[in-house]
Amino acid sequence: MKIGKKWLATLALTVGVGLLVSACGSGGQQASGGGSAASGGDSKVYVVGTDAAYPPFEKMEADKITGFDIDVIQAVADAGGFKIEVKNTGWDPLFDGIDKGNVDLGISAVTITDERKQKYDFSEPYFDANQLILLPEDTTVTKLADLKGKKIGVQSATTGEQVVKKAFGDTYEGIKGFDDTPSAVDDFFVGRVDAVVADNAVLQDYAKKVKDKKFKLIKDDSFEVEHYGIMVKKGNADLLNKINQGLKTIKENGKLKEINEKYFGQ
Repeated sequence: MKIGKKWLATLALTVGVGLLVSACGSGGQQASGGGSAASGGDSKVYVVGTDAAYPPFEKMEADKITGFDIDVIQAVADAGGFKIEVKNTGWDPLFDGIDKGNVDLGISAVTITDERKQKYDFSEPYFDANQLILLPEDTTVTKLADLKGKKIGVQSATTGEQVVKKAFGDTYEGIKGFDDTPSAVDDFFVGRVDAVVADNAVLQDYAKKVKDKKFKLIKDDSFEVEHYGIMVKKGNADLLNKINQGLKTIKENGKLKEINEKYFGQ
């Protein structure tokens, strides 16, 4: 059938507008996850911040963020019916991002503390941890107090740092803060610090991977059990409810246990 020029122009305009509308509706942002629950739930893509330098909880593999926390938040999102995009923000920028609204939620082995709860809201706990001390193999140290006067490496702004300050005071000159725990461990093995205090799962994961270094890990009986939670901006009840619902589901259906066993064994 022949088509007149005027009709053809109208058709082209109609098709062009249709394509534009379709493109706008697609969002233009790639996000992970979104199983059957997500497809029928919240269409918003929530930005998840993490510090991908804390294996086995989160790390970079090429250009992909992987780890225990990443598997957990993906399972929570799928079960809770919402979509996520995970970004490697770093530790301090994670908190700053939530403050400014650039990050919707954070998961990065974040211990729930009374101090943090004053500024942020947390999900129900999803992991229990405690601090360990990394020491030379031939050490006579049996508890944190024995390290008084020694140089102790910690990741800055973590509970490891708080534990050391609680023991020796906020102005203790022997404490050395690092941007991440692997850097503290590196300094330990070249003799720049005498010990490292950090979360048990991180140091135990390191211990499983190295065969050519001599060291030991000890636990001080005074160290309290810590609970990790998923963090959102204070007052964001809608998102927190979605997270807690997803978390409740994966606890009940065994998915959280499955992820735990994948990374930490039975």
